[in-house]
Amino acid sequence: MLPFWAAAGGLALLGHPGWAAAALVIGLLVLLFFRNPRREFTGDGSQVLAAADGRITGIDTLEDPEVGPGRFHRVVTFLSPLDVHVQRSPVSGVVVVGRFKAGRKIAAFKRDAGSVNENHLTVLRQPSGELVAVRQIAGAVARRVVCHLRVGDQVERGQLMGLIKFGSRVDLLLPLSYRILVREGERLRTGETPVAEPGP
Repeated sequence: MLPFWAAAGGLALLGHPGWAAAALVIGLLVLLFFRNPRREFTGDGSQVLAAADGRITGIDTLEDPEVGPGRFHRVVTFLSPLDVHVQRSPVSGVVVVGRFKAGRKIAAFKRDAGSVNENHLTVLRQPSGELVAVRQIAGAVARRVVCHLRVGDQVERGQLMGLIKFGSRVDLLLPLSYRILVREGERLRTGETPVAEPGP
C-alpha cells in the first residue's frame, strides 16, 4: 500500500488532487485486503469451523489421494474482493501434509481451478485420527498463496493459517462420515461458522 500512498503525496504536490485521492483510495483498499478481525467461537468443540470468509459455491464429494484414501466431502468457498482474506484452521490437530503447488491463475470459480491453479494444501490429523484438509487456491487476480503452518505443527481450531493475497477460493475437505451443516449459497465467516460435525 505504501507505493500508492507515496504516489498520492507526489500527485498532491504536483497539483493533481483527483489523481492523488484515487491513489489514496487504492492504498486503503489494499489495506482492507489484509485485515484480520478478531473471531471467537464458543459452541460445540467437535464441530468443524469455516476456514475462510466467503460464499459457498459448491458442495460435493470426491477422491483426493493427496489428502488420503477414500472419498471426502468438499465445501468450496469463493472469496470476493470485499471478504476477509485470511484463513483459519477449521479443527485442532497436527499438520501431516503441507504442500505448495505452482500453477495457473484462471478464475477461481471455474470447476477445475482447484487442480490447475497455484494452491497450498494443508492436511490436519485430529486427535481422533480423522483427516481434515484445507486447500488455498489462487485466482485470476490473486498472485500468491501464503500458509504459515509446517508439517509437525500442533494447531488449535480457529488459529491463523495464512492468506491468499487478493484472492480467491478455499476448499475444505472433510471425512465422508461427517454431517454437513451448511448449504450452497450461504456465507461463511472464518473461525466462526460451523460447517460440519462428526456423524452418529
